[in-house]
Amino acid sequence: MNLALWIVAGLLATAFLAGGVIKLVTPKEKLAATPLGGWTEDFSAGAVKAIGLLEFLAAAGLILPAALGVAPVLVPLAAVGLVLLMVGAMITHLRRHETKVIVVNLAYIALAGFVAWGRFGPHPFIG
Repeated sequence: MNLALWIVAGLLATAFLAGGVIKLVTPKEKLAATPLGGWTEDFSAGAVKAIGLLEFLAAAGLILPAALGVAPVLVPLAAVGLVLLMVGAMITHLRRHETKVIVVNLAYIALAGFVAWGRFGPHPFIG
């Protein structure tokens, strides 16, 4: 189970690191022009950057605390943060009637929830 939790955390970290960096370095207008970027119309450029920063920090929080042996309790907290972020994303997509994207949000919620459950509950972090 420890290996499965590491793998899921690593996959989530990779996805959210990439997404976060893209939101941090790409102008809002360019993001809005992409096929899945319409949601950015509902947010200011600063809010899009803040979402990117949260994704970046969550990605780091899923891996670094345990890998470095410093406050590994931050790993499940980062996973809970991702669940909350994806619930917000899901609400945004529902309001915009972008129902196809909600499946992705639900998958991220399930994976992050699995990491949070595993690391808070029966399988606390083992280095």
